[in-house]
Amino acid sequence: MEITQFDFGGLFDVKLAWESLPFVLGGLQYTLIISIVAMGIGLILGLFLALARSANTILLRWPARVYISFMRGTPILVFLFILYFGLPVIGIELTALTAAIIGFGLNSAAYIAEIDRSSLSSVDDGQWEAARSLGLSYGMTLRSIVLPQATRIAIPPLTNTFMDIVKATSLAAVITVPELFQKTQIVAGREFDAMTMYILVALIYWPICMIIGYMQERLEKRYSRFL
Repeated sequence: MEITQFDFGGLFDVKLAWESLPFVLGGLQYTLIISIVAMGIGLILGLFLALARSANTILLRWPARVYISFMRGTPILVFLFILYFGLPVIGIELTALTAAIIGFGLNSAAYIAEIDRSSLSSVDDGQWEAARSLGLSYGMTLRSIVLPQATRIAIPPLTNTFMDIVKATSLAAVITVPELFQKTQIVAGREFDAMTMYILVALIYWPICMIIGYMQERLEKRYSRFL
């Protein structure tokens, strides 16, 4: 398909953007892999951290607090550098993709833990007491009564966290992961037109986040029956 060259006053070259689109989209799979797997790790680990953070025993509560504080208080870029460039010093070598997944997964778990903790605490204590009076175990009460209600409350902030992960995957470019932004930088450096390429990649991230927002609406409707 032939595209006439428009540059919109030098800000955006339509022809260059169109011709570069297939190459840039070649990094989309890495962006999605990192985002989805890291979010999965964050959801699982975050729930355990939230429960440990609210536990009565100090042996669970304080390690969870320290972990959450450390991850929220340090830049994810620094953590990525530690995983990819620092661990080889002690003989542990990770691929760039693995380091990115682990880094974003462990980092997001801290934020998800606080979301989960606040969502769980928003469920009325009477729910726990009613479950105990019926002879339900802690695990059954959590799984069948409390979590469904807390999930509906947690969906909006969890969706925001997922969007943040998707956009933050652009930082994986600095450890050589060939995701969307790294592909964009290659073309920008080769064609000497950074503005066009950066606008292009922004227009790619935008619909991805729109799709996530649509999924949020669907999940909210599904879980609204638990409130």
